Amino acid sequence: MKRILVTGALGQIGAELVPALRARHGGDRVVATDIRMPARDTAPATHDGPFERLDCTRLQHIHEIVRRYDVGTIYHLAALLSATAEERPQSAWDINMGGLYRILEVARQHRCALFFPSSIGAFGPTTPRDMTPQDTIQRPTTMYGVTKAAGEMLCDYYAHRFGVDARGLRLPGLISYAAPPGGGTTDYAVHIFHQALRYRHYTCFLKPDTALDMMYMPDAVRAILALMDADPARLVHRNAFNVTGMSFTPERLAAEIRRHIPDFVIDYAVDPLRQSIADSWPRAMDDSAARAEWGWAPRFDIAAMTADMLDKLRERSRAAP
Repeated sequence: MKRILVTGALGQIGAELVPALRARHGGDRVVATDIRMPARDTAPATHDGPFERLDCTRLQHIHEIVRRYDVGTIYHLAALLSATAEERPQSAWDINMGGLYRILEVARQHRCALFFPSSIGAFGPTTPRDMTPQDTIQRPTTMYGVTKAAGEMLCDYYAHRFGVDARGLRLPGLISYAAPPGGGTTDYAVHIFHQALRYRHYTCFLKPDTALDMMYMPDAVRAILALMDADPARLVHRNAFNVTGMSFTPERLAAEIRRHIPDFVIDYAVDPLRQSIADSWPRAMDDSAARAEWGWAPRFDIAAMTADMLDKLRERSRAAP
């Protein structure tokens, strides 16, 4: 059995996807990589199998790791996220697009399957924001969005031109207890839980009525694995499937948290950059193509997600030295 390579393994998705892949395939069959080295107290899952430091802009280094470990599938998660990419647009292009191009070239030459996560950021202000269709206008106004929309098309090109089995999801904002957020516009939906438990107070950088598509990370991991397991004969789209779990505003999330922490207080100090990005993204996507083509269905709504997030964060706090 060929091995699996995960780039950006120390990021928010990788922190939960790598353990899920290792539980399924065995620790030694999943090679975790990142441009950073893991700290034992912050990324224990990376120590259950091989880890390599990898810069995805270095083509020969990717080739060398894929050859050495006999890799057959790549989960390419390495990227700069929305707010960070807007602050560093040149770096975002080099990392997000340059890295993806090199990974696709390696996948082509070594006949690897590929997972590439796209995002609601691939849409823009002229896209329908409610029940955003699977196939619709894409004119993103951020560098992050540009790289995601272009990445979707590049994956389609490599699939059609070279036969690379490239699959992907348009992920909404992701909420995880396992890793800190990494510079995204929806980071508030993770920060708010930590602050609610520690201080009973959170200052949000988005307006209270800013509705955005969201998903709890266990659902995101299930979606990734299900898509990669799907029968290719059933896939009409193969790449850039809309998937969603729930849609809510900061005000709505705060109200749900108050069901568990009654004295929790939220106030607002709006960040114009992140607010402008959020205002260009879908409030709720239509994920009917994913449901029809490979049986997607989320398990967590806002109530179940909130209860589980608070429980898991409390457990981690009790277990901390």
